[in-house]
This record gives sequence, structure tokens and C-alpha cells, in this order.
Amino acid sequence: MANPVAAPRWRFREPNVLPGFRLALGFTLLYVSFILLIPLAALVARPWENGLDGFIATLLDERVLKALRLTFSVSFLAAAMNVVMGLVITWALVRYDFPGRGILDAMVDLPFALPTAVAGIALTSIYAPNGWVGGLFSPLGIKIAYTPIGIWIAMVFVGLPFIVRTVQPVLQDFDAEVEEAATMLGAKPLQRIRRVILPALWPAVITAFSLAFARAVGEYGSVIFIAGNMPYKTEIAPLLIVTKLEQFDYAGAASVGLAMLILSFTIILVVNIIQLLLSRRGLK
Repeated sequence: MANPVAAPRWRFREPNVLPGFRLALGFTLLYVSFILLIPLAALVARPWENGLDGFIATLLDERVLKALRLTFSVSFLAAAMNVVMGLVITWALVRYDFPGRGILDAMVDLPFALPTAVAGIALTSIYAPNGWVGGLFSPLGIKIAYTPIGIWIAMVFVGLPFIVRTVQPVLQDFDAEVEEAATMLGAKPLQRIRRVILPALWPAVITAFSLAFARAVGEYGSVIFIAGNMPYKTEIAPLLIVTKLEQFDYAGAASVGLAMLILSFTIILVVNIIQLLLSRRGLK
């Protein structure tokens, strides 16, 4: 005779033999809620003060569209550039021993320590038409500061450490025996890099790209000095949000912020999916 009250087949169990899982999970959820979820919920709720029509009208405004397009396109190009140059710098720091390597390694972290406003002032003074570098291009009719090129340079500056510091530990831990085996099998240097080293680095490279891209999208202090902040031309989305706040257009500012959140989340989600696929392929 079957038991009318069947015992539950599942019950909550701690996934580790170490004690304290429930307490740690509770603190984690509480901290994440106050630091991340509640502010994001407030951001999602604020744009609807003017209704759906007001939200759509804000996003379809030409000034908003151009600011979003400029911010995300230049951020993508800056992150892509940082991936290329960051790999070269990481390779030099890990694979070669040369005088001043420690100093160069420490200099990579300068964008982390330097206040963004100071970085913006320094970049503007260098790349302005009368600056050290900008003065060289000015006679050729090339303007760097107060153009999208200047914005790109500022985003490259702040994003480089994310590439180097993410890829560097992976390259340091790379098994040299695998590379030696490829050499014994007749692989040339470029073949070893393309077929042995890069496949092992791709997950870290993609993670580094997403970090550099996210930092560039949200960068404000170092960009506003060199951008020129001209509406429809060199105005970035974070500056447009500040402008709307100064005009007491809180719903409009939240609408632009929500659009940036959705776009950033979508791009980072796609990047994480690509990283997961590459990681699974590497385990096979």
C-alpha cells in the first residue's frame, strides 16, 4: 500500500562541507540588493513618470540618439584597440626580461590611481591644438582634442589596465610544455601563437574586452575635458544625463540611463555567452 503522504524528494542542502553557507548567502543577497538591485530598480521605475510616450520621445530625440551612438561606438573601438595593444604589452611584460620592466609594469596601473579629472586635463593639454602632440598634427589640418578622436584616446587611456591585468595572470600560468611540444612538432612562432597560445587566452581576452568596454561607456571625468561637449557632435551620454539633471529633467535623465543600462547589459551578455562557448570548446 502506497504511502498517501510522500516524502519530498528535494530539500535545501548546503553545497559544501564547510559551515556557514546560509549565513554567507544571506549577507551576499543583502549586500547585492542594497548596492545593486535597489538602485537599478529605482532607475527602472523613474523614467515612467512621463508615461510610455514620454520615455519613447526622450529616446527618439536626435540629441539623445547621437550621444548614445557616439558613446557606444567609440567605446567599442577603444576596447578593441586596447585588446590589440594590451596583448602586445602583456606579452612583453611576461615573456621578456629587460631593464625597467618593473617600472613599466607599475605604470600600467596609473589610469587606476590617477583621478579622472586630472587625466582629462593632462590629455587635453597634450592633444589640444597648441599641445605637445596636438601641435604636431594641427599644421596638417588634423584636430584631436574636442573631436571624437580625443574621446577615443581618453577611453583607450582608462581601459588599457583592464586588458593587461586580466590577461597577464593567464599568460603567466600558461603551461610552457604545451608550447615546447608544438615547437617539437614543427610549429613556427606565429603558428604557436595562433594555434596554441591565443586559444587559451581567448576567454580572458573577451572578459578583458567587456571590462574595458564597460569602463569606457561609463567614463565621464577624463572625457568631458577633451571632448569639447558639443551637442550632436562630441557630447557623450553620461554628460547628457548630467545636463538633464541640471535642468531638473529627472525622468529624461533616467530614460537615458535606462537605455544605457539595457544596451550595456545586452552587449555584455553577448560577450559572456561567447566567452562561455569558447571555454567549453577549450575543455573538449
